[in-house]
Amino acid sequence: QKFTAVIRMLAYGSSADQVDEIARMGKSTVLESLVRFCDAVETLYTRDYLRRPTPRDLQRLLQKAESRGFPGMIGSIDCMHWQWKNCPTAWQGDYGNRKGQKSIILEAVAGFDTW
Repeated sequence: QKFTAVIRMLAYGSSADQVDEIARMGKSTVLESLVRFCDAVETLYTRDYLRRPTPRDLQRLLQKAESRGFPGMIGSIDCMHWQWKNCPTAWQGDYGNRKGQKSIILEAVAGFDTW
């Protein structure tokens, strides 16, 4: 039940107040569950994905890029638009995309071995 509340908050941009009524939990319980979930994700993925590259990582990335014709490149910047269905009215002018939808842009540096 707590996991469902957390996923609902993250997926739909729902506030703890909205979710607590659906999940029948207190707002503080929902927020505590969100923090615990995010801490668990960080603990699980930091070692492999959420860290700075080591000198060995950089060397491997540079060698792979050079073998593919991109000397000196360690990654590329990529962007992904996520539609924001519950964008607050006051922010809609700042978050509109070319299709007239509201979206948030996630920008990340990706290597050849990341998706």
